[in-house]
Amino acid sequence: MELEKLTALQLGEKIKQRQVSVLDGVKTVFEQIEKQDSEVHAYLDTYKEEAYKRAEEVQKGIEDGTYTSPLAGVPIAIKDNICINGKKTTCASKILENFVPQYNAEVIDRLEKAGLVIIGKTNMDEFAMGSTTETSAYGITRNPWNLEHVPGGSSGGSCAAVAAGETYLALGSDTGGSIRQPSSYCGVTGIKPTYGTVSRYGLVAYASSLDQIGPVGKDVSDCAALLEIIAGHDTKDSTSMKREDLQFSKELTGDIKGMKFGVPEEYLAEGLDPEVKASFMGVLDTLKELGAEVEFFSIKTMEYMIPAYYIIASAEASSNLERFDGVKYGFRAAEYEGLHDMYKKTRTAGFGEEVKRRIMLGSFVLSSGYYDAYYLKALRTKALIKKEFDQAFGKYDVLLAPASPFTAPKIGESLKDPLAMYLGDIYTVAVNLCGLPGITVPCGKDSKGLPIGIQMIGDCFMEKKILRAAHAYETSRGSFAVPGEGGTR
Repeated sequence: MELEKLTALQLGEKIKQRQVSVLDGVKTVFEQIEKQDSEVHAYLDTYKEEAYKRAEEVQKGIEDGTYTSPLAGVPIAIKDNICINGKKTTCASKILENFVPQYNAEVIDRLEKAGLVIIGKTNMDEFAMGSTTETSAYGITRNPWNLEHVPGGSSGGSCAAVAAGETYLALGSDTGGSIRQPSSYCGVTGIKPTYGTVSRYGLVAYASSLDQIGPVGKDVSDCAALLEIIAGHDTKDSTSMKREDLQFSKELTGDIKGMKFGVPEEYLAEGLDPEVKASFMGVLDTLKELGAEVEFFSIKTMEYMIPAYYIIASAEASSNLERFDGVKYGFRAAEYEGLHDMYKKTRTAGFGEEVKRRIMLGSFVLSSGYYDAYYLKALRTKALIKKEFDQAFGKYDVLLAPASPFTAPKIGESLKDPLAMYLGDIYTVAVNLCGLPGITVPCGKDSKGLPIGIQMIGDCFMEKKILRAAHAYETSRGSFAVPGEGGTR
């Protein structure tokens, strides 16, 4: 039995039926890591000894009825900006190279309560700032479909690990597309939930009003099941929402007859790769065949989305990252003269180029004389974008968009031109600006064999609609190939 090809729910069911043990699933994952991760580099750290011990505990818990989740016993990887008690949390930055938190993020407590087995921490763009997982201080991650290409970012390590069979599930964080875009590049499924649905307690902040933790899995059902575990109100997070409608898996009926899908015309304009567009149009045809209505409409604020996002995100980043100064924890410069010199030398050596660029941009737009001209204007623009999306959801159940204008670029291409890299987020940032839920599902491959993903966007708290639509499309599409084999999951 090729356990690495099972979905998380399939593995969980086999464990429940005692056809395989929890240890079998964990061993399978570590065999895949040993076989491939020296090339892929999805992980920054793995917890083999602890995972084997945890597997035995979970096995007993499943047998005595302590753990009843359909994902009990399933291995999961965690993005390295989510705190685990006693484990290094570096955010892929030198400035946090030795930071060991003394508490768990809320999502980690929920995973452990459900009986999942944490395998290790995955690589990412430094402080989640990037779209390729090349800005990590600890080396780049490669796309399992083609090792010369990036896996996307900033949750590239989590998505690459799932794609390569080095875990069944993973957690990522999404500030401007950081789950959905790498899911598209790596041919996996990823969800960015409605802002406030999943606790941010224990997530190292990049841009607090935009960040959201979400699941990455092999298919929609896996992601829905994982979202049920991590979603819910948390008193430790002031932005956490009280919701009662968290039974997402029940919505995966396959029936989307009568659902209305809206497609912004501007999303198909100049800059979209022809092969990506062809796959996208193919999805529209499939949805129509399934009985859904598909209609084109116009979003007038499209050209303002990237500027508004990068001004707001950078402003919040400059504020959030000022705490990393070498005083209390993390990296400190070896030689300095006085406090201000220590700050300067620590932050110069500790932060990478992309992080410095965004801190400087954020500090500039918040500075006296520029605050009104840039930051306040960006906040007003954000409100206009939200208003336009609200109007769209008055007519449509789900909006459709490409996850990225192109498939995974070659390693080194994106970092040559940071502005071009920023523009690659054109289809994803509005979801974060408006606090909306979005999901990416694989919908094809280009002529180079690299995956293409489609993005489905819902109104606030309407995860069930996008999950239902994504599952219906996925069922019609059939299974998606595995990197390097062309076989099916």
